[in-house]
Amino acid sequence: MTQYTERCPWCGTDPLYVHYHDTVWGRPEYDDQALFEKLCLDGQQAGLSWITILRKQQSYRDAYANFDPETVARFTEQDQQRLLQNPGIIRNRLKVRSVINNARRYLELQEQGIGFSSFLWQFVDHQPIQNTWQRFEEVPAITKESEAMSRALKKAGFTFVGPTIVYAFMQATGMVNDHLVQCPAYQACFEMSQ
Repeated sequence: MTQYTERCPWCGTDPLYVHYHDTVWGRPEYDDQALFEKLCLDGQQAGLSWITILRKQQSYRDAYANFDPETVARFTEQDQQRLLQNPGIIRNRLKVRSVINNARRYLELQEQGIGFSSFLWQFVDHQPIQNTWQRFEEVPAITKESEAMSRALKKAGFTFVGPTIVYAFMQATGMVNDHLVQCPAYQACFEMSQ
């Protein structure tokens, strides 16, 4: 019988990171807007650590109208300049433009009758992949599923959606359960997917 006693080592001891690990990471997420927010935030992480973005998450929500795609898609050049002056977010012009662009692409999918959740979850056959890693070093950075999702997102016009970013997104939103098997969260995520 597996003993669920050892938390995944990547979250360390930072209380914010531990809470994120224990209550968010790996839990299946199906809400369109929540998935949009997470995809955008994972794109903001490029070149940075996730804890940097996690600490700024509320500032991002405030800056990007709680990641409401319809509102963000209407952001103007003036809004972009305002965002580039906001110390609560990563002030990178390409990353700011990416969130706005991705909101517009999200709406284009909707106009085609494609729900964002369904579009994303198709790459795992609408069922979380249950991995059984014993050591953190076994966990990949890219998979064939993340490569396929990345290609499809890029084809739809999304940016900051390379296969590594996409795999981190898939892990965080429970499309894959990459908690180590001895982690207490592993079983919780497994049960949520059944």
